Amino acid sequence: MSTKYKFLDNEGVYFVSFATVSWVDVFTRPAYNDIFIDSVRYCQQNKGLILHAWCLMSNHIHLVFSRSGQYSLSDILRDLKKFTSKKLIEAIENNSIESRKEWMMKIFRNAGQNKSNNKEYQFWQQDNHPIELFSPLVTFQKIDYIHNNPVVAGIVSEADHYLLSSARDYLGIRGVLDVEILERPMSLEGYVFSN
Repeated sequence: MSTKYKFLDNEGVYFVSFATVSWVDVFTRPAYNDIFIDSVRYCQQNKGLILHAWCLMSNHIHLVFSRSGQYSLSDILRDLKKFTSKKLIEAIENNSIESRKEWMMKIFRNAGQNKSNNKEYQFWQQDNHPIELFSPLVTFQKIDYIHNNPVVAGIVSEADHYLLSSARDYLGIRGVLDVEILERPMSLEGYVFSN
């Protein structure tokens, strides 16, 4: 069994990304964003998720996280994806003003029918590719990558202008979610890694 892209150390800090099936731009509506954010908040309060950095884009998520407590990192991520998948599908189905409803639901239904471990729909792609952040250099490469994602996508001109990430937290401005800031070592001060 391969150990590539697995949570090998439950005490480690990990970078993980995951996307909607077919890269569907779901997170363009505040109601859908709120479901994801509330679910992360729940995992922080009830499952021991420690969030160090994050960014919610229109069709994918980046997280740097660790954990405390009884739940493993893979349990936390599995539960977050499972719960948000169910809630987001319900929200889309029940949204009477969602102009893209039929199109999105067809994609999620087709993806679900093609996977034996789904009952009906699949919302998230199944891969997560967790990468353990074993050094400050690698850690801040990933954090800077996460925070600069909306800049590179042309959504904002400055990372801290994007509200659905932890970029503001790293500038001392309280953001949307509680974040445990990782201190940038002096040797990396002022250095921002490019994407």
